[in-house]
Amino acid sequence: MIIAKTIKEVRENVKAWRAEGLKVGLVPTMGYLHEGHQSLIRRAVKENDRVVVSIFVNPLQFGENEDLDTYPRDFARDSKICASEGVSMVFHPSGHEMYNKGFCTFVDMTGLTETLCGKSRPGHFRGVCTVVSKLFNIVNPDRAYFGWKDAQQVAVIKRMVMDLNIDIEIVACETVRESDGLARSSRNVYLSSNERKASTILQEALKVAEKKIASGVRSSHEIKEAMVETISSVKEVKLDYAEIVDLKTLQPVSTIDGPTLVAAAIFIGGTRLIDNYIYGI
Repeated sequence: MIIAKTIKEVRENVKAWRAEGLKVGLVPTMGYLHEGHQSLIRRAVKENDRVVVSIFVNPLQFGENEDLDTYPRDFARDSKICASEGVSMVFHPSGHEMYNKGFCTFVDMTGLTETLCGKSRPGHFRGVCTVVSKLFNIVNPDRAYFGWKDAQQVAVIKRMVMDLNIDIEIVACETVRESDGLARSSRNVYLSSNERKASTILQEALKVAEKKIASGVRSSHEIKEAMVETISSVKEVKLDYAEIVDLKTLQPVSTIDGPTLVAAAIFIGGTRLIDNYIYGI
């Protein structure tokens, strides 16, 4: 497995693979890999001849007072996981390698980035779009793999690829969960044992929404009320948002009719967790 620190190294290796007619998959990550990342890697390895995993904690997508400095990092562990999963190359650049001195060009979007997490974290998706577009230009993959746990991110990146005519297939993969239903996340390590127990209320609220929809309820207002009531029952948890939006446009819907994203975010102590339920696909 190649460990590349520079853009030049990545491009040279990908160019050689291309000369052999090989297909290339990309799994963009911020490291501290868990089962969710591994599921993306496994699918990428299955569907491509060569797989690149990027490990870069992107400062552009963190806002003020967010956890950039404390975000968990363990590159030695991540490298072993990648090697065991059959990854061809890990791209682990420095901040300076990705954003040279005087960097002043960004990729931004309106509409899709102004709801849900975009409303709570202004500027976050500008950082996501900028770093992902850079990774696409550096690696030039045939396919790139993202998890449905970050459903808004999936929608934003799919739209960016469409709008900017980027010739890459975006593959969205199923959310991987703990045994109690909590979605796998690098931030789960922040949770104390009591906070960890309380965190399951997020999945419980989404299950309430899923059951209501399955029973025939289509009123977003009624479903949201039930979600908020469920989350509010745990005193350790603070609701960030509970929303029901069109899966493609991410705009709120009053009645569920077609592919729909039911999404929620909560704070437990200093940790922010997100999760969702997708109806209609």
